[in-house]
Amino acid sequence: MRFVTVFSFTLSLLLSLFSVVKAADLSGSKPNVILVITDDQGYGPVGKHDHPWIQTPSMDRMYDQSTRFTRFLVAPTCAPTRSALMTGRHPMRNGVTHTILERERMTLNATTLPQVLKKVGYTSGIFGKWHLGDEDEYQPHNRGFDEAFIHGAGGIGQAYDCSCADAPGNKYFDPAIKHNGSFVKTKGFCTDIFFTAALGWIKEVKDRDEPFFAYIATNAPHGPFIAPDKNKQRFLDLGFTETQAGFYGMIENIDENFGRLLNKVEEWNLAEDTVIIFMSDNGMTGGGSGRLGKPIGKTSDDEVLFPYNANMKGLKGSADEGGVRVPFFIRWDGKIKAGQDVNRIAAHIDLFPTLVSLAGASDPENQVEGRSLLPLIANPKADWKGRLLYTHKGRWKTGVDPNEHKWKDFSIRNERYRLVGRDQLFDMKEDPGQTTNIASEHPELVERFLKRYDRWWEQTVPLMVNEEAEMLPFRPFHVQFQKQADSAGIPNWIKPQL
Repeated sequence: MRFVTVFSFTLSLLLSLFSVVKAADLSGSKPNVILVITDDQGYGPVGKHDHPWIQTPSMDRMYDQSTRFTRFLVAPTCAPTRSALMTGRHPMRNGVTHTILERERMTLNATTLPQVLKKVGYTSGIFGKWHLGDEDEYQPHNRGFDEAFIHGAGGIGQAYDCSCADAPGNKYFDPAIKHNGSFVKTKGFCTDIFFTAALGWIKEVKDRDEPFFAYIATNAPHGPFIAPDKNKQRFLDLGFTETQAGFYGMIENIDENFGRLLNKVEEWNLAEDTVIIFMSDNGMTGGGSGRLGKPIGKTSDDEVLFPYNANMKGLKGSADEGGVRVPFFIRWDGKIKAGQDVNRIAAHIDLFPTLVSLAGASDPENQVEGRSLLPLIANPKADWKGRLLYTHKGRWKTGVDPNEHKWKDFSIRNERYRLVGRDQLFDMKEDPGQTTNIASEHPELVERFLKRYDRWWEQTVPLMVNEEAEMLPFRPFHVQFQKQADSAGIPNWIKPQL
């Protein structure tokens, strides 16, 4: 028995050492990278996350083939998360304190992920949602992307009394899309179009002697909740409302397209050379809530079904766990272990240094706050120093002193605890649903969290560079679209042959 115990310990130690070596080997290996990020899906609506009625076989397949970060945290809303992915630092330190009103613009002083990757030979393409500034100098083609196939604002058809606006009259079907600086008219449903464009570009660049970074950022399942009939009909037949059917139908449509992507990666023999990441940008929207017209399973005819969110408190826009926890699956055949969970907290600010490390590039000086996740990917039990992660909803009115909102809509998270506001403390290990406030039992912990937050806030406010920005008196996408329509016209987009 003693021999077996010693042997098991020795084997475990050797495997641990081997994992550490693998982590070192991953750095600088220069794989292709495909990052898929959905809009407002959140953590719950994935089959493998025990969702009661949604069917996501492709996401489930990715889940099985990936290392999964089970506590991956982002911002409560979309533009802030996207700025963190592009820079490796907190959104508010990028000047992104809102999703509109010129406060969605990512500071021009930041060095973006594609700009860093370009230095070590990568070519980069974005397909779908940018949402970090619609004025030309903020657009992705001026921030390091070689290929840009995007809509404007935060969603297709959106327009606000500022620069943030998509092409006029756009809908989820047959939208006009800005392709490398010029608008083209497309045909079909938006998610299908973005994946097709991404696949066409990947097919074009895959045989070049350079790695690629493909950023596929769907605007779905963000509202309005519109899905192809073939995707929403199942939910209508089950008794869901049009809104619910649109929300869930959009997710199942994303899943179909994600399956197309996974199949093409294998068909084109890219799986062993390509890292694939699947995630969402913030907690789930409330699009799945509402009253059912008829029963599902054991529910009664008049039961109100709240959106399934893996028993977490909070939805999109909340500083609670449910507002910021998202799926994060990372796959690389033959290099990253499949079916493995990492239970440490990780965040949007960590993706930048992770991909930069994989590419063998260097982080920009005095910018990156996150950490490379490669040690945890190689060994989920690797040494990982504790830290605090700060969340703030932002979204105060333009012209208001940010300090008036310092103590509103914020939370602080470490490996075990989440402090929400000044006086709500939750043990996320014992009480992941945040049902019991234990602040009175740990006053010293609350005080320590608040002191750290106070210092963080004071350092962050000077970096909120958009707070006094004047509203642009015109909408760049509208002006450019009309100018092109009046002169050269809007050509039809030629669908790539896959």
